[in-house]
Amino acid sequence: MTDSSAAGAAVYSPLTLAVYDAWVLGISNRYAWRCPTREVLLPFFRANVRPRHLDIGVGTGYYPAKAQLSSQTHITLLDLNPSSLEAAKRRIGRPGTRTLQHDVMQPIPGEERFDSISLFYLLHCLSGPLDAKAAIFGNLKHNLQPGGVLFGATILGDEAQHNGFGRKLMQVYNKKGIFGNLGDTQVGFEAHLREHFRDVTLKREGCVLLFRAAQPIV
Repeated sequence: MTDSSAAGAAVYSPLTLAVYDAWVLGISNRYAWRCPTREVLLPFFRANVRPRHLDIGVGTGYYPAKAQLSSQTHITLLDLNPSSLEAAKRRIGRPGTRTLQHDVMQPIPGEERFDSISLFYLLHCLSGPLDAKAAIFGNLKHNLQPGGVLFGATILGDEAQHNGFGRKLMQVYNKKGIFGNLGDTQVGFEAHLREHFRDVTLKREGCVLLFRAAQPIV
């Protein structure tokens, strides 16, 4: 387990997961990060998910559970925290949903490939400089099928012009090690994504960067 992954994963206890949707997906997204879940993030997930999907950093399983996925969609959940994996799998409630307890900063064992891979609110929870945690893109491009897509959303750092509520949350979360994103920038993420993918699209909504990457550079 890497230090980059451990602190962010540790906060997701069963108690935290019980209030996650209301606090993070409800209040924080709308009022602190200014990126409403139902109006922005869920439609983005729904537009990019493919039949064989890997969801990394699963939280409560909100996005796969709410995306009205086709019955043909096969979901694999990857997270370092067993409580998150259990809660997400239970919530999704789809036969055949698999779980993989794994440190995302390490390459995924085996040769399995997916049509889509999502990283929603994972990257800002990883500690260390952006240059270090962006190594995840180099690892995951090898797990995409030809024509596959990597997509996600992350809260940007000090450059994002946070409002008072957001600045307070940033201060507390970074101090506690829940976040590690003070130096995370849109320009930095774009540079790292373009290092590994030919087709990169980015969109800023409030303090959140939505990204989509395809056509891996081998």
